[in-house]
Amino acid sequence: MAASFLVPKTFPLFSTNPGSVSSTKSTRAPSFIQTERNVRPHGVGGRGSVQTLAKKKNPWLDPFDEGEDPDMEYGSLFADGKQEEDPRPPDNPDNPYGFLKFPKGFNVEIASLGLKIRGDVRRCCCVISGGVYENLLFFPAIQLIKDRYPGVQVDVVASPRGKQTYELNKNVRWADDYDPDDDFPEPAEYMDMLGVLKNRYYDMVLSTRLAGLGHAAFVFMTSARDRVSYIYPNVNAAGAGLLLSETFTAESTNLSDGGFNMYHQMVDWLGRPFRSVPRQPLPPLKVSISRKLKEVVEAKVKNAGAEKGRYLVIHGIQSDSQASMQSRGDTDSLLPVSIWSEIVEDIRGVKPIFVIPHEKERENVEEIVGEDTSIIFITTPGQLAALINDSAGVITTNTAAVQLANARLKPSIALFCSEEKANLFVPNAEEKKCVIVSSKTGKLADIDIEAVKKSLNIFEVSLALA
Repeated sequence: MAASFLVPKTFPLFSTNPGSVSSTKSTRAPSFIQTERNVRPHGVGGRGSVQTLAKKKNPWLDPFDEGEDPDMEYGSLFADGKQEEDPRPPDNPDNPYGFLKFPKGFNVEIASLGLKIRGDVRRCCCVISGGVYENLLFFPAIQLIKDRYPGVQVDVVASPRGKQTYELNKNVRWADDYDPDDDFPEPAEYMDMLGVLKNRYYDMVLSTRLAGLGHAAFVFMTSARDRVSYIYPNVNAAGAGLLLSETFTAESTNLSDGGFNMYHQMVDWLGRPFRSVPRQPLPPLKVSISRKLKEVVEAKVKNAGAEKGRYLVIHGIQSDSQASMQSRGDTDSLLPVSIWSEIVEDIRGVKPIFVIPHEKERENVEEIVGEDTSIIFITTPGQLAALINDSAGVITTNTAAVQLANARLKPSIALFCSEEKANLFVPNAEEKKCVIVSSKTGKLADIDIEAVKKSLNIFEVSLALA
C-alpha cells in the first residue's frame, strides 16, 4: 500500500461512452491511424464544411506524411514559379590546373536553395524500357520535361535498339547503352552502369520498366532525389514502393498495351500544376533529322532508282529481324511480301520503295514483286525518318514508320489487325493525315486489299505538289 502512489496515472486511448460499454465490444481506431479518412475543418465557423486531406506522395515512405499544408503561403523567389537556367562559367582550357567538373547548380559550400524548396531538376535520367517504338513514343515526355524545368539536362538509358532512336532527338544529352529489361545482367555491366549514373548527380530518375524490388533497388542506388517508376500491378511490386519516391501502377503487365498514350500516368505527374506554375501541356510527337542522315538516305534513294518526292515508302514486311520496329503492344503487325505485292500493283505515277530490315529479304521481294523493284535496306529509325521525310507518303503496318510519318506530317495509310489497336496507337487519325484500314477478323493477314487500294487517293495532293 505504501508503494501504490508510485503507479503512474493512465489515460484511456479511446473516448468511450460509459453507458454503451456493456452493450458493445467494438472500439474505434485511433485518429492517427485513420490517415485516409481524416478530414480537416475549413472556414471560420463551418462545422459542417470539411476538406479532405491532400494525397500522400508515397504511403510506403512516411505513413504520417499528409502532403503539403493548404494553408501555407508561399511567395519567396525559391518557392514560386519555374526554375531558372543556372549559369555556369565556362571551363578554361588554358588553366594549368585542369578542369573543375562540378555539376551545374552545385557548389562545394552549399547546394542551391531552390533545389530543395522548389524541387528544381537540373539533371534528369530516363530509363526507357522497350525498343524503337517505345522510345519514340517517349519523345513528347522528354519535351515536357524540358519545358517544365528550364535548363534541365536530360540523359537516357535504353537498350541497344532503343538507343538508336535518340539521333532524332536534340533534347537528349547522352544516351547510354544498357538493357533495363534484362532480368539477369552481367554483374560487371550492372555495377558499371550503376556507378556511371551515381556519379552524374541526377536530381530525378524516371523509369518506364515495371519495377519490382530488384529494379527499384537499381533506381534507388543511383542516389537521385526523386526516384519515379512504374511498378507491377500484381504481387511482384511488393517492396518496390519502399525504395521509390513516386510510383505508378501499370494497368497491365505489358505497358505497351496502352498504345500511343502508354505513358499517360507519368506524363500527368510530370506536368502537374505546382503552386503558381500551371499544368504543363503535353507537346506533340516531333523528330529532328540531321543533314548527315539526309545525305546518306538521298544516296540510297538514288541507287534504288527513285527520285526525291516521287516515291512511296512501304514498311512492315514480315521478317524475323529485330529491326522490324514493331511495338510490344501489337505483335501482329507485319505482312508477308505476297500481300504487299497485291497492294502496290495498281500504284501509278510514283515508285514504291520496299524497306527491308535484313538483306536476306531482298531475294524474296525481287522474286515475288519483280526484279526491277526499288528496295532499300534500312535498320535505324534515323534513316527511316529521313526516307519518309523525302517521300510522297507512307503505306505501313503498325510499326515505327506510322509514328514517324505523323511526326513529319506526311500522308500515310496504316494497316492494323483490329480497329481497337488502331484507336490506341493512332488517335485522331484524320488530324494526322492518316487513313486507317483495319482487319475485320482480328488478324492482319486478312486485311481487305481493296479497301487499301481505295485509300490511295490520299496521296493525290502530294503527287500534284511534287
